[in-house]
Amino acid sequence: MARMPFGVAQLDSVLGGGSPKGNAVLVAGESGAGAREFAYTSAAMNALATTDADLFDLYYGDLDGDAVPPEEVHYISFTAGGEYVERELRFTMADEIVDSAVEAVEFTDFAPEYFQLSSIPPEWYLGETTSLRDLGRGQNRDGVLTALGEYLTDNAPGNLVVIDSVTDLIGAGGGEIGWEDVAMLVRGLGKAAHSWGGLLLVVANTDTIDDRQLGQLVDGSGGTFQFSWESGGSQRARTMVVREFRGVLSQLEAENIVRFETEIHDGGLDISDVRKIR
Repeated sequence: MARMPFGVAQLDSVLGGGSPKGNAVLVAGESGAGAREFAYTSAAMNALATTDADLFDLYYGDLDGDAVPPEEVHYISFTAGGEYVERELRFTMADEIVDSAVEAVEFTDFAPEYFQLSSIPPEWYLGETTSLRDLGRGQNRDGVLTALGEYLTDNAPGNLVVIDSVTDLIGAGGGEIGWEDVAMLVRGLGKAAHSWGGLLLVVANTDTIDDRQLGQLVDGSGGTFQFSWESGGSQRARTMVVREFRGVLSQLEAENIVRFETEIHDGGLDISDVRKIR
């Protein structure tokens, strides 16, 4: 089965190359526990595969035989522009990776649509360097969900798209977007991803939703990586659990894998240890 790498080398190795194509994967976690760093690493490494083969080999290594990187990488944010995301990438991985990878990442900021019906002053989200295009978007009364849907229809087929993050949408549009709209969006993404044939990484902050709401997002997605902090003695560790991942979970169960410990180094987020049933 054709797969698209997540860009996290040791995880992709365990999963036989990455995710089966045509999936919407929920990347959910507590603040700072690794979910967003996973999304950054996935976008940067998949972009690096097309911009610098030597650096990709140095930081990632060889792709699995069935894994093929996407032709395009898209990073969507509702509150942050490309410059902000690039700065965050530099906090997560080596500058030489970011310098090369950003050439092949299409950053899209839906802040004009996100904030347009709010009480936030336009200059706060349009900025001092506002372009005519941004002004036009700022006066566009289409909602952020409409803009997101049109963008995905045009750009998601066959590609890697990071959506950061769906929980930001709660209360957006001047309060018109409610929780049920967000849950329906994720369910729709899960269905559309099958026909698009690429990979969607849907980031969600679990600090802003309850367990029932997280369950709805998990149920609507093709797979879920859940990140959390784990305390032991005087130390804390970032951990990741794979939930409800069709075409993948059976491989982990066959190897008795129950949890991954993660770390962040020059190559971004990676797996530092694998816990198995003893």
